[in-house]
Parts: sequence; structure tokens; C-alpha cells
Amino acid sequence: MSKNLPLDINSAKDTISNALIREALSVAASRGLNIVSIANRAGISAELLTSTKARVPVTQCAQLWVELAETMNDEFLGMDQHPMRRGSYKLLAQLAFNAETLEQAIKEILRFLSLILDDIHGELVQHGDKAYLFLHDHEQPKRMFTYSTFLMLVHSLMCWLSDQRIAFQSMTFRCHPPVEIQDYRVRFCEDIQFNAEQNKIEFDAHYLKHKIKKDKQALKDFLSQTPYNLIVRFKNENSLSLQIRRQLLLQPPSQWAELKDIAQQLNMSTATIQRRLKQEGVSYQQLKNDIRCDIAIERLSKTNDSIQSISDELNFHDPSAFHRAFKKWSGVSPGTYRKSSPNKKSFLSNLDS
Repeated sequence: MSKNLPLDINSAKDTISNALIREALSVAASRGLNIVSIANRAGISAELLTSTKARVPVTQCAQLWVELAETMNDEFLGMDQHPMRRGSYKLLAQLAFNAETLEQAIKEILRFLSLILDDIHGELVQHGDKAYLFLHDHEQPKRMFTYSTFLMLVHSLMCWLSDQRIAFQSMTFRCHPPVEIQDYRVRFCEDIQFNAEQNKIEFDAHYLKHKIKKDKQALKDFLSQTPYNLIVRFKNENSLSLQIRRQLLLQPPSQWAELKDIAQQLNMSTATIQRRLKQEGVSYQQLKNDIRCDIAIERLSKTNDSIQSISDELNFHDPSAFHRAFKKWSGVSPGTYRKSSPNKKSFLSNLDS
């Protein structure tokens, strides 16, 4: 995984729930490592770590993965009895790169991971026009975060090798539902069930026959963007919340449409949109609030724009209303967030080195 992560302008308003940040840090914390220092190196402050509502820019999340992997010498963040030592994912990508078909690549990927990790064993099974990834636990069910990290390692390679996003149609897991589910649905698929008998991911089998045609430069480019591309590049395009989010981002908040107008634009009934958004764990109002929060986070962490101008951009009547809303969304005030935002120079210097 690359130490020098690129800054993708398309990721400017992508954020991850702070609940997932705490999940990523949990093993390091249990080992007595200084997680505040690790998070700070990724540009995540102690104030944000303690906030239950905050969302963190995805570039910082990717940098946190790098910092944890380097500190622990484990690209699987300590979630397996056997560490996935630094450089393992690069070897995995090179191995998959040499496969002839996606089916062969997936089998090689799962075989490699089964040699590296002890607690999860992946299996590819095909039944007719359906393909399934089974994640077999060594002992007790793992956390959803553990399963999702394993799947990001596999799924991102699958998508990159096939030059398309491979849609997961349904997913079942043995674990209990996580506290925050929306980010998982946006990353993978809407149909995720928990407390199941087995960990099973379903997708169309026709993808398996795809012939792999990648050159060494493409491999180099892919690895240079890891782990950022694992988190955000291959998100669930069928997610209704993602579709609406993109539509809203085309307009300033002052021009955002009412739900009934969004429904008309998408040729859906208002009730259908409400039902589908509820299945994804979000409402239309929450979605708008999340976008406004993400825009505010971007402005506070990457610009010197005044609180007044940010408030105006987000269509608040006055800065005090913005202050109250941001604190409700993130758990900290805009001023506190700005003070604790990442050191832009040190992060960007990594990108240029």
C-alpha cells in the first residue's frame, strides 16, 4: 500500500463515519499503542476521535490505514492472528495481475489471503448464473468491519481487473449489525443481512469469464492509489442515496429540490424513495445534512474561508445557525474542527515525495 496517497478532486466531499475510524483503531488501542498519535499523523484530531457524530474526509481515512499498517506492520490492521505484513497487498495485486480470467484471479486472490491470514478463509463458488464468495470464520464471527476490510481487498482488485464495478447483489453475515450501517451499504450493496448462518456475497457469474488485459503501468497506477481506491473508488452505484447525493451536489444548497421534485426527476414515487432510503439507513433530510456537513468539513480543513462565507454557501440564515448545526452533526464546533484539521503541508508533502 502506497505511503504517498494522491489527492483526488472527486473525493473532496466524500466522508466516512467516525464510527468506522474507531473500528479501524480498536485493535491498536487494545495493544496499548498511542492511537491519538497515529490518528494525528493521518490528520485526525483527538477531538474528532471522541465525537460520536463526526465524519472524516476519505483521504484522511486512507492515510489512517497507511499509518496503522506502518505502525503495526500489518495491512489488515491487526484483525487476524497472523499479520498481513507491509507489501503483502502489492504482491497480491501482482499475482492477480498475471491471471488470464477474473475467475482465475479471484481464486488466486483468495488462495493468497488464506496463506497470509488465519482467521478468515475465502471461497468462490458458482451455481448456474450466480457466483458466491463465502467467508469462512476460523472460530467466532468477526466484526462487520473485519469482513468489510477483507472484502475491500478482494472486491477492489476484482473491479480494477475487470475495468468495471462488479455489483454485489446481496450479502449475509454471521455478525450482529454494526452501529453505523449506511457506509457499508454505500460501499457494497443495499441488501445486507446480519445474524445469518453464513457469510455469503452474491454476484453475477458472467463476470468470471472476463479476460484480464492490464499492463504494468496500469498496475503501478492502481497501487499508487491504494488504499484510497479500496475505500471509495468502487462504491455501490446502485445506492439510491449515492444517486441523490450526486444530483444534489450539482446545485448549491440554496437550490436543492424538495423530495417530491427529486422523486419526479427519478421517475419514482415519494413513498418509494422514502422506503428505499430507509433501507439504506438514511432519510432525505439526513442526506442533505450529511452533504452540507461534508462541504463544511472540506472548507474548514482545506481552505481559509471565513465561517460567514461557509455559512452563506450552505444557505444558513446566519453563522450562529451554522455553528449550532455543525456541532450537532459532528460533535464539535466549526472553530474547533478547523484548529484540529490536518496539517496540510505535511500531508501534501507526502503526496509530492
